Amino acid sequence: MEREETGAVLTTDHEECAALVEVLVAQGVRNAVVSPGSRNAPLIVAFAREKRIAKHVIVDERSAAFAAVGMAQCTGEPVAVVCTSGSAVLNYAPAVSEAFYRHLPIIIVSADRPAEWIDQNDSQTIRQPGALASVVKHTCDIPACAGRQWWVNRMVNEAAVIAKRAPSGPVHINVQLAEPLCGTSPRPNGLARIIDDVEVMRHARYDIVEDCARAIVESKRVMIVVGVMPQDKHLAHMLADEFSWRANVVVLTESISNMSGEGIITTIDRTLSAIPAGKEADYAPDLLITMGGALVTRMLKNFLRSNPAMEEWRIGIDHNVIDTMQHLSKRFEMEPVEFFRQVSTSIELQGYRKSESDYAMLWRFARNRAKEAHKAFIAAAPWCDLKAFSMLLPLIPRDTDLHLSNGTSIRYAQLFEATQVHRSYCNRGVAGIDGSTSTALGSSLVNPDRLTLLITGDMSLLYDISGLASMHNSPRFKIVVMCNGGGGIFRFIKGPSELDELEQYFEVSRSLPIDRYAQAFGFGYHEASNEEELGVAIQQFFADSGAAILAIHTPSTLNADVLRRYFAAIR
Repeated sequence: MEREETGAVLTTDHEECAALVEVLVAQGVRNAVVSPGSRNAPLIVAFAREKRIAKHVIVDERSAAFAAVGMAQCTGEPVAVVCTSGSAVLNYAPAVSEAFYRHLPIIIVSADRPAEWIDQNDSQTIRQPGALASVVKHTCDIPACAGRQWWVNRMVNEAAVIAKRAPSGPVHINVQLAEPLCGTSPRPNGLARIIDDVEVMRHARYDIVEDCARAIVESKRVMIVVGVMPQDKHLAHMLADEFSWRANVVVLTESISNMSGEGIITTIDRTLSAIPAGKEADYAPDLLITMGGALVTRMLKNFLRSNPAMEEWRIGIDHNVIDTMQHLSKRFEMEPVEFFRQVSTSIELQGYRKSESDYAMLWRFARNRAKEAHKAFIAAAPWCDLKAFSMLLPLIPRDTDLHLSNGTSIRYAQLFEATQVHRSYCNRGVAGIDGSTSTALGSSLVNPDRLTLLITGDMSLLYDISGLASMHNSPRFKIVVMCNGGGGIFRFIKGPSELDELEQYFEVSRSLPIDRYAQAFGFGYHEASNEEELGVAIQQFFADSGAAILAIHTPSTLNADVLRRYFAAIR
């Protein structure tokens, strides 16, 4: 960063842009994803000359925004994304919607032309203020030549505070910029006023906590279900060591819940499949406690929605009232770890009488039956996606950050236990296939000392090919591509799989030149088309000293049939 002898920073002469960046630094922004442009030149200069922010230049705005999603979910910190005027900001929409439903603090900073030039046939102009209003927590528009710097300061502080405040989420700052755009001038440090938002921990009233503790202890069948969540070791420890061993409590989590333990059931769909026919009512809870984001498992949602006698509590700080299972009776607006800490303390202090129950034992027996059936089926299974996952997942190196694309990748992963993985991610806020590569890329950029592995499908890779094209490919970033002809999920989903239009309109089968993509974008390339080849390729792939792609070729028409037979075998 250039500095004058007085200690001032030589930065953009657009005071509002320089002040904006200074406020964002003070509000905790440590990473910014910047896309090139002309109208955003003052913003680029302001960010580029701020050494306290790491800058990541990604040309494609859609890819850039998903990279920011990956950074925010990995660090838990607000991330800025910066673009020029016109349609650029609209390309942020898919990633911003994902961030909104995942509670990720993304700060969108879009350059704009002065208001008088909108709808006047001037270049790169659209109606930008409010363009992302439906998927952001807050939007503000900074006029050209704002003049009153206290107002600009307050607006940027407010946007950053709202982005971080629970439930965190994306905000949009639109900045109108008049020409000239590329001038510079010295700016002393410390000019910006910072508004520190002090959040107070939310606690439940003592009598409410006591009632909850009594209800949990006295209910015969309590089920705790955890959806997608950032890693919370304290909550995982509490659920695994204090609640999952109670005779009347079962804890169900998914791989992207990022919590496991000896007493926690992490393979939900295969365990549900082992419930004896006609005995479903014995496994249904009287009290359901839910937390976290959207669930992958449709099987569990259908199972719980069909239970007429269930009471449900929702724990967490959400944008809306979440009633996924259609039985919500209580909503606790507080962090789950704090709720369970208070309840656990109350149970210990009050010495409540334990309910006589074999509920947890029933579920553990089902889990064990499913595990044995799973092993037997996998051992005899032909070469297919399921077989490939059974070989790949156990060999993922310890402490890897695992990213899974939507479609079959995340669903297959739910059938296996990969406890050596550090954290698991999937874009389940909106559950689209767009952006999975760029999200994993973003995660790798802020976590350079840890291996980042993406398991994706061939269609998902094609949809986000810009994720391969950045200049930031790290040797710690590796991608497994399941080359199964594309759209394989539709062969398994009831409905599309039964239509005559399956192949032409849903599956859209095609063979992609993954090897050429790897070569074009500087990735090492490995491939396998059977068990023997995969056993060798996996070792070479993880040993590759640079960024690498492993293409696993499986038969598209066989995969869905094997998966159906798998669930039938467990039953």
